[in-house]
Amino acid sequence: MDLIIENLRKSYDGHVVLDGLSHTFPHGTLTCVTGRSGCGKTTLLRLIAGLETPDGGRVLGVPEGGISMVFQEDRLPPRLDAADCLRCVLKRDAQREARIAGALASLGLAEASGQPVSEYSGGMRRRVALARALLFPSPLVLLDEPFKGLDAATRGRAIDFCRPLLAGRTTLLVTHDPEDIADFRGNRLDLGDNTHM
Repeated sequence: MDLIIENLRKSYDGHVVLDGLSHTFPHGTLTCVTGRSGCGKTTLLRLIAGLETPDGGRVLGVPEGGISMVFQEDRLPPRLDAADCLRCVLKRDAQREARIAGALASLGLAEASGQPVSEYSGGMRRRVALARALLFPSPLVLLDEPFKGLDAATRGRAIDFCRPLLAGRTTLLVTHDPEDIADFRGNRLDLGDNTHM
């Protein structure tokens, strides 16, 4: 089922952030959501996730299988290590530990996997947050600037990790980075472009 936004409106303290946004995100495709700072990109994700209530309009087609989300903040339990953060979203089965080890190795985190995430650099925490969101088997993935703070080599590893895990999942990727748009070659929604309103 497609994810559909109908006439979505949201303001904060009288400041209009979204004003009549309508858009269809085709099922199983990736859409890069772009636009200037403050144009409502993060607000859109939060409305879809049910973390904010719209002032008007509605969101249709949110799947029952759950939502994975990478926030602008990493939101990791500081006392857990990377492997434990991933165990929180994976069913206990014969493949779980292998999947965790594979994800951490792919993201260059294997050697630090036993340390609490409070000791990680910002880029390391970002990669753990990304792995946690993508390993959770949800049909809808919301990514809010998931590669910010990563150097070029680490970003490349993260993108290689993401591609197969996003295949067939409806994904909204909020970004300011033209490289993200080029790398993923998905659809594009520019919230600074009035043609969608």
